[in-house]
Amino acid sequence: MSQPANPMSHRLFIERLVIGLAILGLALLLWQLRGLLILVFGAVLVAVILRVIANPIEKRFRIPDSLALLIAVLFLLGIFGVAFWLFGREVIAQAGALQDAIPKAWQAVQARLAEVGLAEPLREWTGGLKEGGGVVSNFGGLAMSLGSGIADTLLVIVGGIFMAARPGLYRRGLIKLVPEGGRDNAALALEDSWRALRLWLFGRLVSMVLVGLLTGLGLWWIGIPAALTLGIVAALLEFVPFLGPILASIPAILLALAVDPTLFLWVVGLFLVIQQIEGNVIAPLVQQQAVELPPALLLFSLVAAGLLFGIVGILFAEPLTVVLFVLVKRLYVREALNTPTPIPGEDEED
Repeated sequence: MSQPANPMSHRLFIERLVIGLAILGLALLLWQLRGLLILVFGAVLVAVILRVIANPIEKRFRIPDSLALLIAVLFLLGIFGVAFWLFGREVIAQAGALQDAIPKAWQAVQARLAEVGLAEPLREWTGGLKEGGGVVSNFGGLAMSLGSGIADTLLVIVGGIFMAARPGLYRRGLIKLVPEGGRDNAALALEDSWRALRLWLFGRLVSMVLVGLLTGLGLWWIGIPAALTLGIVAALLEFVPFLGPILASIPAILLALAVDPTLFLWVVGLFLVIQQIEGNVIAPLVQQQAVELPPALLLFSLVAAGLLFGIVGILFAEPLTVVLFVLVKRLYVREALNTPTPIPGEDEED
């Protein structure tokens, strides 16, 4: 004689099914909103930058937090304003000349390659980059969409200002989403992430400034046109590891090829030397006070972020990797596996 079905087992099955479907639905929703999520992370990064400036001002002058944040915003605007006043006219003039010179340089390069029978292979290769699939073609499409991100940039900046105005509100909200037993660990993980992002920001800023100065001065010494603009471009693209320095070298190499093959060798040598200095001198010195990521991890995270999130993902790949790196160390290696491991910036709190 068969046993009657247990109503509790049916109820438990239905509850688990509903929970499973809810998790699946949430995962699909997050996947559809992945573009928005990376913008939210960008706003978090802006908030970190503002708090790095505002916190010392608040402590040093003992002023209200809102006033310190306002000073931080005005300080950044002042830096950009002074830089534009000092270099803006020259940069705009050089950028215009560069815009006219690069197409002519590309035509000159094709003409030189045609003399040695390499024009047709180059044309086929560039055509393959436009029509082919894979990671390279995706990066090309991502670069073409760079000019359409003005609205996203404004959203990130405004959102970052709101987050920087009340960081405790958002921090408490995130912690409350975690079950009560894990809230202490969640609070520690958020604190670790904040410190790591602050250290990463310091290291990246130092590298950008030094690489920009070395590039601009080196190109000026070689005699490449628009050296100031190319140096600024190199500094900005240094924000993106691996891919940024390659993209920064392309305009200078094209200009050098159009003028004289000897200059081409000098420009290539300059960029190689600068990258060696950045990798073997600047980076080790900076990483003593910043965050060191395994190069292979950073390389594949750059590709993954580009494929998942587009050009914005490439821009934020390194800080996003820093946060995930710290969270894995804190929540998995330390808490789940009970294995000691160093966390970036932890010593400065001791």
